[in-house]
Amino acid sequence: MKGNAGFENLLGVSGIGKALGLTVLLESGDMGRFVSAGHFASYCRCVGSQRLSNGKKKGKGNTKNGNKWLAWAFIEAANFAIRYNAIVKRFYQRKKARTNGMVAIKAVAHKLARATYHVLKDGVPFQVERAFA
Repeated sequence: MKGNAGFENLLGVSGIGKALGLTVLLESGDMGRFVSAGHFASYCRCVGSQRLSNGKKKGKGNTKNGNKWLAWAFIEAANFAIRYNAIVKRFYQRKKARTNGMVAIKAVAHKLARATYHVLKDGVPFQVERAFA
């Protein structure tokens, strides 16, 4: 994986190191199979699964859909990003002030998953200002 350009770009994402980078890269597979960043985030279990009708909650969907290892990897990456990146930490603290801590961690993981999709699909380097602005 050392020669893989996607892996090298993935190491630039806040919170993702070598172990988490390998997990994300190998578990996600070909990025061409995902239509958008939202579909990839859903596969990573970084979005809620609920059914709404007219703005009212009508039940929960299948919360076990997706890849559990990617869900774990992005939660771990979110915790590391909060600890070591000031911009991510500021976003987390704003979100945590409005909701509880677990929802705020999940929001950071969702943003990291969306950024990872663009890093792997388009081959662009990670820009924390664009992801957490």
